[in-house]
Amino acid sequence: MSIDVEKKTDRNLAMELVRVTEAAALAASHWIGKGKKNEADGAAVEGMRRAFDSVGIHGTVVIGEGEMDEAPMLYIGEKVGAGGPEMDIAVDPLEGTTLTAKAGPNALAVLALAEKGNFLHAPDVYMDKIAVGGGLPQGVVDLDAGVVANLRNLAKAKKCDISDLTACILDRDRHKEIIAHCREAGARVLLLSDGDVFGVMATTMPETGVDIYLGWGGAPEGVLAAAALRCVDGQMQGRLIYEDDTQRQRAISMGLTDPDVKLGIMDMARGDVMFSATGVTSGTMLKGVRRMPHAAVTHSIVMRSKSGTVRFVEAFHNFDTKTWTPS
Repeated sequence: MSIDVEKKTDRNLAMELVRVTEAAALAASHWIGKGKKNEADGAAVEGMRRAFDSVGIHGTVVIGEGEMDEAPMLYIGEKVGAGGPEMDIAVDPLEGTTLTAKAGPNALAVLALAEKGNFLHAPDVYMDKIAVGGGLPQGVVDLDAGVVANLRNLAKAKKCDISDLTACILDRDRHKEIIAHCREAGARVLLLSDGDVFGVMATTMPETGVDIYLGWGGAPEGVLAAAALRCVDGQMQGRLIYEDDTQRQRAISMGLTDPDVKLGIMDMARGDVMFSATGVTSGTMLKGVRRMPHAAVTHSIVMRSKSGTVRFVEAFHNFDTKTWTPS
């Protein structure tokens, strides 16, 4: 019986990616509830960067912690991996730094991988987003349609009433009008204090109760969320929002010829995409890191667009008693 070497390599790579997000989550978990979001973020970045040293890729960070002069590790353009195929890397070592500091729900360590050139090089600006999960007619929602029209079309596609839908929106003053329109139409609104990637991913998991994601969030987080949705046939559109012409020119310099274009999901994450997330704090999608003397348990999700496979991975980690690092 012959062995499909490519499939075996893909499976191995998927598990290597899980180990990377596990490492970030484990490092950040030391700071849960301690009120120090910068320390939590720094620990996650260091843990993730160290874990990349054993991954069999030649990776380039295209969505990361900022420019080279802004971030010591996982900066845009940094090369990571132990050697192998050319890959683009999108990372958020700790989505939910404040959530971690306050022991709030749904903090995640997040990573996406694609062949070179297949991720949007998104500047660190806002992105207006709309997203839904898989199993729906293409074009069921549109960024340029009104909130009520999108809710009406989504309810029709799901064969339910608008009052049965839940919209997930970041709890920000800029979203007051969107929130009001949702509630006036009869939909429920789940407000997030933080967690842009989680908010989009929540549309893919029935247990979260989320049907649609709306509103402005980070553009880099939009690319990560698009990668996750690609793996489950979800739908997403986005448009970059600029505070000044400097930001607009930055987008153009990063390869976006039309900085005001409405981006589809394939504009943000093309080709064969892999995605991994590990829970830092417990939420509706993933359990957080559970620590115990000299050991911990992690809960992760790993997905791949080519196969449409979604795997949940629960792992038990033994630790060195002095350094509290995986042994």
